[in-house]
Amino acid sequence: MRMEDLDTDRSRPEYSGAALEDLRWLGIRWQEGPDNGGPFGPYVQSKRRAFYLAAWRKLLRRGCLFPCRCSRRDLETALGAPHEQARAAAGGKLEALDDEPIYPGTCRGVTEVLASASGGPDTPGSMNWRFRVPDGEAVEFIDLNLGPQRFVAGKDFGDFVVWRRDGVPSYQLACVADDAAMRITEVVRGADLLKSTARQILLNRALGLDNPAWYHCRLMVDQHGRRLAKRYDALSLRTLRQRGVTPMRILSAELPLET
Repeated sequence: MRMEDLDTDRSRPEYSGAALEDLRWLGIRWQEGPDNGGPFGPYVQSKRRAFYLAAWRKLLRRGCLFPCRCSRRDLETALGAPHEQARAAAGGKLEALDDEPIYPGTCRGVTEVLASASGGPDTPGSMNWRFRVPDGEAVEFIDLNLGPQRFVAGKDFGDFVVWRRDGVPSYQLACVADDAAMRITEVVRGADLLKSTARQILLNRALGLDNPAWYHCRLMVDQHGRRLAKRYDALSLRTLRQRGVTPMRILSAELPLET
């Protein structure tokens, strides 16, 4: 059990405790975690900053990163479209999600100027840092559930953030660093993160790390075919539990869950 609490706006101690309690109620058990320790602790990402800085520095030394001063609003303006790509396709089939717009390359050519203002070679400073993707290269992998997958760097996804200007490492970098340090051999997650897997494969290669096996499963959706997400005021596991829905009903994906 790894508590991914790097988003300080959404992570609070009471949320972490509730998550552990709800998962135990659902019948999920773990041998290592923030509540019972283990050989690869700490199991809370907010306490693992040294691991992420080490990975960032290695990527920087290998010439894989560049600092970026663009805000999300700057990118949305440059691209002429909202950054949110999530939408439900016809028939209730959920399309792949990508919460990061394809970067237009605005800061790729001004690395030295921005780096000098970022705080030094060993400190990210108050600057976004992006991984420079190999444009045109196809990233391919076999998903244990969905079969062969293929994404083209620079087309399906662009230079992506690995360190944010507020001093927080990105999901991509933190997961890669933690999976390697914790010797994770299989990653099971939602199908909305297929494109993140392509990004993480590039990070693993740049860091000299082995890839785990990947298994992307279908998402739980509401009656409109939308994934159960906070942005849609979706039902949470805690809400379902309070309404008397049994763990077996949730695990078997018996629908509807709202009654």
